[in-house]
Amino acid sequence: MTTADSDLDRHEAAFHRWAPYFLLGLGSLLALATADQIMPSSREQITAYVLVGAALLLQLWWSRSGRLYRGPNAVSVTYYVIRWAIAAVLTMLSGFFAFYVAAGYYDADEVIPGRKARRLAFFASSIPIASAQTGSFPPEGRTGWLAFAGLLVANNALVTVAKHLADQQEARSTARAVTIAELEQAHEENAALQAQLLVQAREAGIADERRRLAAEIHDTIAQGLTGIIAQLQVVANSSDPETVKEHVGRATDLARHSLGEARRSVQNLAPAGLSSDGLPEALRKTVDQWSERTGVPAEFTLTGTAQHLHGEFSATVLRITQEALANVSKHAAATRAGVTLSFMDDEVTVDIRDDGKGFDPLALSARTGTGGFGLDGMRARAERIAGSLTVESEPGFGTAVSARIPLVLNG
Repeated sequence: MTTADSDLDRHEAAFHRWAPYFLLGLGSLLALATADQIMPSSREQITAYVLVGAALLLQLWWSRSGRLYRGPNAVSVTYYVIRWAIAAVLTMLSGFFAFYVAAGYYDADEVIPGRKARRLAFFASSIPIASAQTGSFPPEGRTGWLAFAGLLVANNALVTVAKHLADQQEARSTARAVTIAELEQAHEENAALQAQLLVQAREAGIADERRRLAAEIHDTIAQGLTGIIAQLQVVANSSDPETVKEHVGRATDLARHSLGEARRSVQNLAPAGLSSDGLPEALRKTVDQWSERTGVPAEFTLTGTAQHLHGEFSATVLRITQEALANVSKHAAATRAGVTLSFMDDEVTVDIRDDGKGFDPLALSARTGTGGFGLDGMRARAERIAGSLTVESEPGFGTAVSARIPLVLNG
């Protein structure tokens, strides 16, 4: 329950408690001021004084002890009937006491059980009020009775309409309270769901970061070791000191480069090639180094106006290119390769082509525990940043790998 609802309930309770005192006091004050004209006999005045005293005692008793009998129940009905009887007699003595009778309109719901009984209570309260409005009870003559009957009908109609409107307002208030409670419950459930989603997102982020690190380590250590093995195989099969020295030097450089890349990957930094160069220059150096290392002629081409891509997007393009070139050197037996980086209006593409032996993309074997990340890893990298990767190949006619990513500039 809100603070406003609590204040409203408190004010309503105070009204029901003090309204009978106020109405009795108002009627008594007006009756006393007009006693010489309306109640000229001392007998009527004494009767009025006694009944006002009795009404006051009844109200004091109900205020102090009535809360123990809050109903509706037999005690509350008895209190209502006695109060009505006293008020009705007082109204017969002076019409101003009809104010006190009107208290029966306000608290019938609290003290009278049942809808029909409450309607009867309203009707009973309207009788003294109608008599006060006609000026006497019983009414004098046919005209007086007709006026009394008309006022009785009018009073009951007004009370019925007012009660109906009050019931509708209470129903709306109840429905509003239920809606608020449901919304609060839904809010709590949403908060719990949000907390659960945060936990799941955190766990998914951890898993994604593990996959990223695994791919980074594969791209650095695995590719570097592959190049080192190739250089050492040449050394093992050669007796020429100059050749041995040259390939040992290349193996040493690859080992140093791979170590630096591994450290940067673990630290979640961009590839070393991007630390000092933009993406086009990093790709150009990667292609040149790969060609020098493998002995396969390779060419880099840039189309469109180069833009400064977001770091993660640049790193993704570079890693995909490195992996694709590593696959060419391991599997393609190519005599030529080419890499094209294209900047377009809303996307960036990188195409890696070779004239090697090719393969059937639909007949790829399942990835083994000793294999690399290969095409699956490249595709996962592209899709992680809302990109895509396509492979076109045919046995004997080379392979083309194309990656497309959104053009997201470095903010």
